[in-house]
Amino acid sequence: MRLCGRVWRAVVAGWFWLVLVSGLPAWALDVPSLSGPVVDVAHVLPPDTVEQLSQEIRAHEAKTSNQVVVLILPSLEGETLFDFSHRVATTWKLGRKGTDNGVLLLVALKDRKVRLEVGYGLEGALTDARSAQIIRNEIVPRFRSGEFAVGVTAGVRAVLSTIEGTYQASERPTATSTDGETVGNVLLAVIVGVFIGLLFSRAHRVLGPAVGGGVSFVVAPWLVPALIAGGTSIVLVSLLGGRGRSAGSRQWRRTSGFEETWFSTQHGGWGTGGLGGAFGGGDSFSGGGGDFGGGGASGDW
Repeated sequence: MRLCGRVWRAVVAGWFWLVLVSGLPAWALDVPSLSGPVVDVAHVLPPDTVEQLSQEIRAHEAKTSNQVVVLILPSLEGETLFDFSHRVATTWKLGRKGTDNGVLLLVALKDRKVRLEVGYGLEGALTDARSAQIIRNEIVPRFRSGEFAVGVTAGVRAVLSTIEGTYQASERPTATSTDGETVGNVLLAVIVGVFIGLLFSRAHRVLGPAVGGGVSFVVAPWLVPALIAGGTSIVLVSLLGGRGRSAGSRQWRRTSGFEETWFSTQHGGWGTGGLGGAFGGGDSFSGGGGDFGGGGASGDW
């Protein structure tokens, strides 16, 4: 009887735990209302900056139909940057339905993080590499100097000019980090690149080093350190991946669905493109049914 009582209490405790866990998403950070091209929840931008950026974004939208929106938050409140950025973009349905030409620039002040979320239709023009370059060269240096309005303005204008094909990247960053910071960032970039590269090596021997090098290049700061990190990751993944590859890893790839699962996060399954919504215009502003698949880049300062 005692044993049955313990089992019963364990079942009841497990049930309450499942109920508690299932309720956690309800505590997630709410997506704010889309009130205009610039949604400054943190109230960090001067009114004239908000007005100027809104005019430039609306003018670009009227000319190209692309929809670019800025969201500035005080904090992510424990949310991950990538997940919340994607949730905002898909909730707001930025860009036109079918064209998927929306872009979200999200800034989280307390977390010191920034992300460009790019819709399917603009991934060819505003690539992941170009998005990372804009964050590194145009936004982060200004943020590190405390010039948030200048950084947001420079980032938005770089995004707009990139889409229009007129963006010219700065030859040199407007601010530099210390040697210690650079070395630390390069090491971090190599570690991340090698880890992801080895995962991909299980799926394909050549794909792993390429992906690992690309990830390290995007994560590392500035051009020269990024090239060093990318090259180092390619070499390390080639050496480590070649030793670890075996028939067992090929079997794991076939049975786990690694390829299908990983790539579906980039090109399918997450969007809400068919939900409609009026495209911004006049005095109102709203999304037009655009779709997002995780394209873009993130950074911090």
